[in-house]
Amino acid sequence: MQKVFRWFLGGLSLIAIGLFLYSFFVDGSLLAPRKSPIDTVSFAKNDLQLDIVYNRPSKRGRLVFGGLVPYGKVWRTGANEATTFKTNKALKINNDSLPAGKYTLWTIPTDTTWQVIFNSKQYPWGVDSEMKPLREARFDVLTISVPVEETGVTVEQFTIGFDNALDNLSLTIAWDETKIAVPLETFE
Repeated sequence: MQKVFRWFLGGLSLIAIGLFLYSFFVDGSLLAPRKSPIDTVSFAKNDLQLDIVYNRPSKRGRLVFGGLVPYGKVWRTGANEATTFKTNKALKINNDSLPAGKYTLWTIPTDTTWQVIFNSKQYPWGVDSEMKPLREARFDVLTISVPVEETGVTVEQFTIGFDNALDNLSLTIAWDETKIAVPLETFE
C-alpha cells in the first residue's frame, strides 16, 4: 500500500513541476504582472470608513466606452474580479439609503448617464466563461443614475477614487475621457 501511495505522490509531483515549468517558460503568465492590476482605495473621516477593491485595465489605444465597454449593458466596473465597495456606516445617496455593508459595484454606461448599482452578493469573478457579467439583479440594493462628465484629458488607466472637495464627498470613476461622480452623505 505504501508503494502505491509513493508512486501516486511521485506522479502528482511530476505533474505539478511540469505545470510550473510550462507556465514559467512557455506561457510566461506565472510571474508576469497583471495587465489590469488590483488596487485598493480607502476614505476615512471621523467615524466613516469606505474601501474599494478593483482592477485597473488600461486604454491601450482602444475605444473604451461604446466599444470595449458597450453602452446600455451591465459592466463589472473594472476588470477581473468583481469590484467591491465597503462602508461601515449607512450612506445617503441622493434620496436613497445604502445600509452599512460590503457590496459589489456594477454600472450600465451610456454616452450621457450611467446607472451605478450596489449589489449585496459577493462574486468571485466579474464575468462568466462567455464574458457576461455575473451580476444577479435580485441582489441589487440601490441603483442611482448619474451624469457623464467629459474630463478634457485622457485617463489611460481605469481609476476609482473619492473626492471630498468642500466637504461634498463623492465616489468618482474615470477612464478615457469620461468621468462620473456618485454623491455620498452620512446620516447625521
